[in-house]
Amino acid sequence: MYEPIRSKSVHSTMAGTSCDFPHRSREEELDIQLAGHLAALLAVTDELRALTPSADLDTAAERLAAQVARLRGGRTPLRAAPAAAGDPAALHRRAHTLAGRALVVAASRADTAVAILTAERMDAHAAGTDPKTLSPAH
Repeated sequence: MYEPIRSKSVHSTMAGTSCDFPHRSREEELDIQLAGHLAALLAVTDELRALTPSADLDTAAERLAAQVARLRGGRTPLRAAPAAAGDPAALHRRAHTLAGRALVVAASRADTAVAILTAERMDAHAAGTDPKTLSPAH
């Protein structure tokens, strides 16, 4: 009733051979993910710098760019000159969310420097969303 299998199983032929495409390790994947979160945070920081220039944001942008470059093997992140338009409180909320995501990834890969930086940025952006701390310039 049943005909015997004449060829080898796909699963057995795949198990014995090496893959033709490269695989990244978990650490490499986390580096890529963390660099992406930090680059997004840098972009929002640059938008905030255009709206409300401050030494704190300038320093944060430099530190973020340095961390992105480190995670990307020395390649500096591309940065655009943002237009000075938008709602600073909304940008602070967005930056706070991005910093939180970066903090989670930094903690999972045990990157203390980035964890400290992102925690500082979360605090700064949380203060930026508080109506009591927003100045008339914001």
